Amino acid sequence: MSLTISIDAMGGDFGPEVTVPASLECLKNNPDLKLILVGDSAVLKQHLGQNISLFQERLVIQHASQQVEMHESPSKALKNKKDSSMRVAINLVHEGHADACVSAGNTGALMATARFVLKMIPGIDRPAIISTLPSIHGHTHVLDLGANVDCTEEHLYQFAVMGNELVKAVENIENPKVGLLNIGEEDVKGNEQVKAAAKLMENSSLNYIGYVEGNSLNAGNIKVDLIVCDGFVGNVALKSIEGAAKMISTLLKESFSKNIFTKLAALVAYPVLKSFKDRIDPRLYNGASFLGLRGLVIKSHGGADALAFKTAIQLAELEVKQDVIRKISEQVEKSLTMRKST
Repeated sequence: MSLTISIDAMGGDFGPEVTVPASLECLKNNPDLKLILVGDSAVLKQHLGQNISLFQERLVIQHASQQVEMHESPSKALKNKKDSSMRVAINLVHEGHADACVSAGNTGALMATARFVLKMIPGIDRPAIISTLPSIHGHTHVLDLGANVDCTEEHLYQFAVMGNELVKAVENIENPKVGLLNIGEEDVKGNEQVKAAAKLMENSSLNYIGYVEGNSLNAGNIKVDLIVCDGFVGNVALKSIEGAAKMISTLLKESFSKNIFTKLAALVAYPVLKSFKDRIDPRLYNGASFLGLRGLVIKSHGGADALAFKTAIQLAELEVKQDVIRKISEQVEKSLTMRKST
């Protein structure tokens, strides 16, 4: 299956220094992949060098005269940056020239532009951001991670339906376990919004297992395939986990660097430490999907290195191959029909 992905090559903290080598690695690994690198053509050609001729049939440069800055207002970017690498990359999806878009650029601008250009799937009110977090059971999919600060119970239910279809497709799980993030597992816990969302999920075809607490994101007693929450809670949880991981890494380095004995201990423990690091390496979980849009958009972390950005491109490849947008659209339509009939 051939597939084409547009890359916002100027986006992120490092731009082509990261996006170009990551793109080349993906082209080497997948002979069916075609990439359209969008950005300043002169800059991109300089970073590509001899690789332009090496992948000439599967690598295209699409010039864009503008770039969205990382802290630029989404409204200004949408209004004033119509020829930005971000906008052009998304336009390529809308026009059918690309199957998906990957960007490490400004999250707010990317969401606003994607929603404006691609529009929403009928029956979905708001897009949501979903990604995976490492856990003792492997990993867990979580949404929303920041797109929607205030949500109704209907929004949470829509997130669950979309997330459920994505997990089924990319994880090959027939009936994913879906949990609703709450301050406790008891039915009496939580605010009215969460309680109302729980009732909607209980009366749906979802494999809803009930409320889950924050520890289920990484270390719950049972594996939860999908955890649903609003964007405010999800983003706070995500940043808290990132902070805890950074703290653990820093403290380990400090502890093993104190003296000659601790340094020797580090050498002995190196295989274990490397295995631990590889398992929770955030670069291997990079890439968040914007669900609810009529086209596929993957958001990479702005500070991603080449390995992390490569992971985001590979996520786009997988979701295109699994036809995620079509599956979500069909399930949303079924869900709406089912609810109208009851």
